[in-house]
Amino acid sequence: MITISGLTARIAGRLLIDNASLSLPSGTKAGLVGRNGTGKSTLFRIITGALSPEAGTITLPKNARIGQVAQEAPGTDDALIEIVLAADKERAALLKEAETASDPHRIAEIQTRLTDIGAHSAEARAASILAGLGFDHEAQQRPAKSFSGGWRMRVALAAVLFSEPDLLLLDEPTNYLDLEGTLWLEDYVRRYPHSVIIISHDRDLLNTAVNAIVHLDQQKLTFYRGSYDQFERQKAENDELQMKAKAKNDAARKHLQSFIDRFRAKATKARQAQSRIKALERMGTVAAVIETHVQPITFPEPEKQPASPIIAIEGGAVGYAPGKPILRQINLRIDNDDRIALLGSNGNGKSTFAKFISGRLEAESGVVKRAPGLKIGFFAQHQLDDLIPDQSPVEHVRRLMPEAPEAKVRARVAQMGLATEKMSTPAKDLSGGEKARLLMGLAAFDAPNLLILDEPTNHLDIDSRRALIEALNDYEGAVILISHDRHLIEATVDRLWLVNNGTVKAFEGDMEDYRGLIVQSGKRDDKDKPAASGDTANKADQRKANADRRAQFAPLKKKINEIESLTAKLNKQIQLLDAELADPALYEKSPAKAAEKAKLRAMAADKLNEAEEQWLELSAEYEEAMAG
Repeated sequence: MITISGLTARIAGRLLIDNASLSLPSGTKAGLVGRNGTGKSTLFRIITGALSPEAGTITLPKNARIGQVAQEAPGTDDALIEIVLAADKERAALLKEAETASDPHRIAEIQTRLTDIGAHSAEARAASILAGLGFDHEAQQRPAKSFSGGWRMRVALAAVLFSEPDLLLLDEPTNYLDLEGTLWLEDYVRRYPHSVIIISHDRDLLNTAVNAIVHLDQQKLTFYRGSYDQFERQKAENDELQMKAKAKNDAARKHLQSFIDRFRAKATKARQAQSRIKALERMGTVAAVIETHVQPITFPEPEKQPASPIIAIEGGAVGYAPGKPILRQINLRIDNDDRIALLGSNGNGKSTFAKFISGRLEAESGVVKRAPGLKIGFFAQHQLDDLIPDQSPVEHVRRLMPEAPEAKVRARVAQMGLATEKMSTPAKDLSGGEKARLLMGLAAFDAPNLLILDEPTNHLDIDSRRALIEALNDYEGAVILISHDRHLIEATVDRLWLVNNGTVKAFEGDMEDYRGLIVQSGKRDDKDKPAASGDTANKADQRKANADRRAQFAPLKKKINEIESLTAKLNKQIQLLDAELADPALYEKSPAKAAEKAKLRAMAADKLNEAEEQWLELSAEYEEAMAG
């Protein structure tokens, strides 16, 4: 059990968390969500002890090990596999002691403990984690310093996963993963045997890997059982009830205040007025639901769409050095209404292909035909560094429309999804999400016919990602998308292309097929089809085995469904009781009835806590059983 009691925290004088309390049952896999800047990473620092709170406590089980990805990625001469193995401190210490131990009893103790912690299979487990994160056997033997910073962060992630802490803290882990790594991590976290808290804006990760959501909002922590989609539904229902309760409360307060104002000065009504004043003080107020508005994103529509195909490639090859193509034998066409996502591990050439399509790289061989007048907009994360630090969004846009009046310049900035107060802020002082919005707006400034987006979501929160989905779906031109956000892909594209084995081909399955390939393989063996023709029988056998397993564990699933129905009823009962208890008239007319309802509310809350703990336990059991 992780218990947070009365926690208050400030950073640079700004209140982030105010008297917040929370309990997470052991084994919970929770997604920590909230708008950027609300204090999610600060909470992690308090949990690890890196930061002291202003007030309150965080209690964890005795001797519980907390694991977090290292701030600095390893850049040493050590091989990747050795770095990951060294993360298990106990195993490393025992192996070192075993080299010099001479006492037979101690040697026996060491070997017994090594067996207990699975030390002899540790190398295979470490290799499997590294493979899942994109490192083949050869890469695992290379020194860490030979990899770029992004790849070394994957090694740091592999190390903390291998150490299997009792509480695993992950802060935006998908920001340095590709789609394949993200899919693998979803499955790994879902199966993880201990508690996890993960900060993420990746909706699919929060729907697939966790069984609870902790919402940090208005300096408070609120626990919701279930996935992110379930959290959104529950929160919307709670907000609606709270708005109704506030309306009732406001009306009752207004009625009492009116009586007080009318009769306070009258001697015959003075006593009644005083009693109303006391009632008004006891009543209190119901907090308003604070709506957080997210600026929409708008891409300008192409003035004229060229006829399809807008790009046709026959036998194309492209690379960075003459005679050394990275991609070859490309035979594809892009139509003016295509929505295409590029799949494939990092390093296979997705960004190279995007640059090739955009004209930033010339064909080494083959024929490339582009429609006359074709305009292409290109966005890539590394271009964030191209923004001029001291210039505001207005100044960036004014350079592109120097003759336009100030009002038109600001209107174009507004279309990019930047709030009025941010329009004059220097780029260096914008958040990562605001910079991404500005850069996407600049990329699409000339109303392109084809928009290429290379990892556009790294700095966007969930609400901003929703705004991007709406913008892409409203956009009339063609889109090519590279993203590790599966929800974004599934919500905006209708074709999948796989970049693999030195070429680009259409992928005939859907995202679920692709996810199955990544998770089932346990390593990064991309395929250009969901299954080879010879695998049909194997897939049929697998489907039958899955059906048999579902039938075997149907009683357990039934019990889980019954608990879900019970928790839904209890939630509804609590919400109704809360609405009744918020009515001041109840306390005036029938104090005994109010006390009875308060007691019923407490009993329902206790039952809900018990049901939620049972649901978490049984769900983990069912998931493990179904995973085989």
